[in-house]
Amino acid sequence: MSRVLRWLRLLLTLVALAWLTHTPAQAYEPEILQMGVQRTQEALYLSARLKLEPAAAVEDALLKGVPLYFAWQADVYRQRWYWTDKRVSTALRTLRLAYQPLTRRWRLSLSNDASGVTGAGLQYALHQNFDSLADALAGIGRVSRWKVSDAARLQADDKHRVEWRFRLDLSLLPRPFQIGMSNQPEWDIAVQKVLRVPTQAEPEPHPDGAPDLRPGDELGESVAAEPGR
Repeated sequence: MSRVLRWLRLLLTLVALAWLTHTPAQAYEPEILQMGVQRTQEALYLSARLKLEPAAAVEDALLKGVPLYFAWQADVYRQRWYWTDKRVSTALRTLRLAYQPLTRRWRLSLSNDASGVTGAGLQYALHQNFDSLADALAGIGRVSRWKVSDAARLQADDKHRVEWRFRLDLSLLPRPFQIGMSNQPEWDIAVQKVLRVPTQAEPEPHPDGAPDLRPGDELGESVAAEPGR
């Protein structure tokens, strides 16, 4: 009987090890360090800061010269009791990160294109170089007073919300790298949240009291209005 028990324990141990080995890896959701919205007489702004720590496979692809694309999207909705909530504006920004082996620097490019153009059709408005991957990721994972809607699109006495999302956009990767990506959770980098829009507008900050820019803060914004329904 004791021999049977020993074999049974061994079998259970092997089964447990096999289960742990084949347990699929979890998708990576960046940690949110800060987020908030500000409503002024001129516009609605979103500020957010993420902690980005991509998996080794993602970093290895960058070091091999594969550019990666990170996308921010913010949709502003007006609540309607008589119908589905109406999207009043959409803000988009796509950041292209590439490693330059000759200079050993990281180049970050920003596209403000809100027309839905993707891939090679993206037009990059600003470029910035970083000495380290950590600094480049800090710039990618931060938006400061990002304009997501004009104030005129926020109707008085109505409730609004902002649904924002950050992700690694795999659809912009070269075709060979897109094959099988759905089965590799380490490439699934995404986070999304919903924020209430204040009902009252705050005064615009005085120019002398504007916050200091950090790497990535100066990478602008783009807003596209959603057609009325």
